Amino acid sequence: MTLFLAEDAVILGIEDEKYWPLMPPLPSYGYGREHPGPRYGSLIHGQNLKDVVITGHNGTINGQGQTWWKKYRQKLLNHTRGPLVQIMWSTDIHISNITLRDSPFWTLHPYDCKNVNIRHVTILAPIFEAPNTDGIDPDSCEDMVIEDCYISVGDDGIAIKSGWDQYGIAYGQPSTNILIRNLVVRSMVSAGVSIGSEMSGGISNVTVENLLVWSSRRGVRIKTAPGRGGYVQDIAYRNLTFDNVRVGIVIKTDYNEHPDEGYDPRALPTLKGFSFTGVHGQGVRVPVRIHGSEEIPVKNVTFRDMSVGLTYKKKHIFQCAYVEGRVIGTIFPAPCENLDRYNEQERLVKRSASQNLTEIDYDF
Repeated sequence: MTLFLAEDAVILGIEDEKYWPLMPPLPSYGYGREHPGPRYGSLIHGQNLKDVVITGHNGTINGQGQTWWKKYRQKLLNHTRGPLVQIMWSTDIHISNITLRDSPFWTLHPYDCKNVNIRHVTILAPIFEAPNTDGIDPDSCEDMVIEDCYISVGDDGIAIKSGWDQYGIAYGQPSTNILIRNLVVRSMVSAGVSIGSEMSGGISNVTVENLLVWSSRRGVRIKTAPGRGGYVQDIAYRNLTFDNVRVGIVIKTDYNEHPDEGYDPRALPTLKGFSFTGVHGQGVRVPVRIHGSEEIPVKNVTFRDMSVGLTYKKKHIFQCAYVEGRVIGTIFPAPCENLDRYNEQERLVKRSASQNLTEIDYDF
């Protein structure tokens, strides 16, 4: 099955929500994300498919999201907004050489899919006042490559997900084996590449390499909270460049949004196995903020080959709390005392004073 968009071709979404079909909530969310009950459908939707191709000569799929964003802010919508393009329970998906713009909600949402390839895709939305217009949201997906894309949107450029709290735990389908490379991303509201916060089915074996994030609030971020359960583990970042980014690297464990009161606050996620190699940039306010907690410590973090130019000279060492890991070689700025220091030959130089030291300052 192939959808081909010729040069200058445009598919437009209808702006009046009453013409849009309603769909059940995602089973791993149990809730329409913004409202209980059903959610609006997508402009391009497919499910239970094999060998799907969406490509062209850079034609455009335009969701005309301005009306949706305005009604969302005014609380005039009765259901959760739908993604622009959504493919569910499908295999062998190939999306390339198109432009996606002005989605009502998340832009490109592969859900519980296997073998997904996305390349040479441009994704656009206003950088402000376009709520939840994530670029690409792999959700409970396996064996996926995202490469050579340009993304400038009103939320996360990419957000890897796997279900929300008790519903995601019950659904039990992780996102795993995902490669993200050669991207340019702008996100003034959120982050270039995020993991979570909906990660209750687990997320593992993710590689992000050759990523440029510019004029953005955050570079890369991992977000979770008590009640999520699940895990985020074995995540590798290589060759990251931050240009005019407020916070470069973020791991946050108190992102407390829940579908309903049925979540279990004792369902604690585990976070372990993060490597950051080749991190460079300029105009960064806070290079690293790893905010673990006594309940949810962050374990086995490694930094190597890092040099980030700062916008301010005070209080801009790493910000850390409840984190265990190591620094290999010399990096700038100076790492937090929570981390062990190793030389370039990976011999221990200095053991951390305490992994539970806390130095988090959200004023910066």
